[in-house]
Amino acid sequence: MDIALDTVSMGRMGLQVSEIAFGTWRFGRETDAGNLEIDRERAHELLDTYDAAGGRFIDTANVYGDGKSERWIGEWLADRDREDFVIASKIYFPTRDDDPNGNGLNRKHLRRQIEGMLDRLDTEYIDILYTHRWDDATPAREFMRTLDGFVQDGRVNYLGASTLRPNAWKLVKANELARRYGWEPFTVTQPRYNLVDREIEGEYVEMCREEELGIVPWSPLAQGFLTGKYERDADLPEDSTASDSEGWEDRYLTEANFQTLDVVREVAAEVGASEAQVAIAFQRHHPQITAPIVGARTTDQLEENLRAATVDLSTEQFERLDDAGAGPFDSLL
Repeated sequence: MDIALDTVSMGRMGLQVSEIAFGTWRFGRETDAGNLEIDRERAHELLDTYDAAGGRFIDTANVYGDGKSERWIGEWLADRDREDFVIASKIYFPTRDDDPNGNGLNRKHLRRQIEGMLDRLDTEYIDILYTHRWDDATPAREFMRTLDGFVQDGRVNYLGASTLRPNAWKLVKANELARRYGWEPFTVTQPRYNLVDREIEGEYVEMCREEELGIVPWSPLAQGFLTGKYERDADLPEDSTASDSEGWEDRYLTEANFQTLDVVREVAAEVGASEAQVAIAFQRHHPQITAPIVGARTTDQLEENLRAATVDLSTEQFERLDDAGAGPFDSLL
């Protein structure tokens, strides 16, 4: 494969990660019809494709595919040097029915889940452990101390916080608490961000800059909208999975978003790339973004997304894309 992903620094951490991360949320995921969206064989083919492009940054979670994602990644890693890869996983959501302590960030749940995650991944440590959501029912002092214990005993290297845009002030408060007691703070965040989902712009990104946090966004293609396969006033393509997400059409098939997509298409024509590649390249060129997370259902889709690493945008093209979105970034560039 003629793709060679570069590495970038993760915020203030010493960790180096691939400039494009591979997300595995579809691994083992059951469709409404009860079929696996990506089975074990396909999952390993996708991991092979990412590996062949020099990819070393793999993102998963304990609830993806009810644990299948972590397990299949662990099986795949068994034939490789674990040290070559940066594995990120997440913890929060319920894992036991009818168990009041089987969810959230309480100490009991965290301690039981970290053992299960390590077992499924067949590894002695997780490079980045994200809190998948914020837990208002558990004091920050409790879960930050527990998470610090995972770092101190070597089971986790770094801590991250996923999907916490409305709770940015809580993340800062938790980090202040960690610094006060000498515990490990959050050093990376994982929000939704793309050219039409611009909600993190402004205070959230400013917070990440001040805290020197890495930003690893999910959904860089706006759940497929920025691939360019959707048209104004047209039926959804047969291969669309938009119907799996409630409210997707109302969120994305708007005139304002199509105007942004028009600019993406213009830039794509100028640089000889696909719309998806331009949308991902925008994030690669963004001064505050560490590495976007891309997913795919087929190896062809993954290869196309990874080729975004070969797309160079001029300053004028980047600014044109930035201006096409819902909010300006001028004060942060």
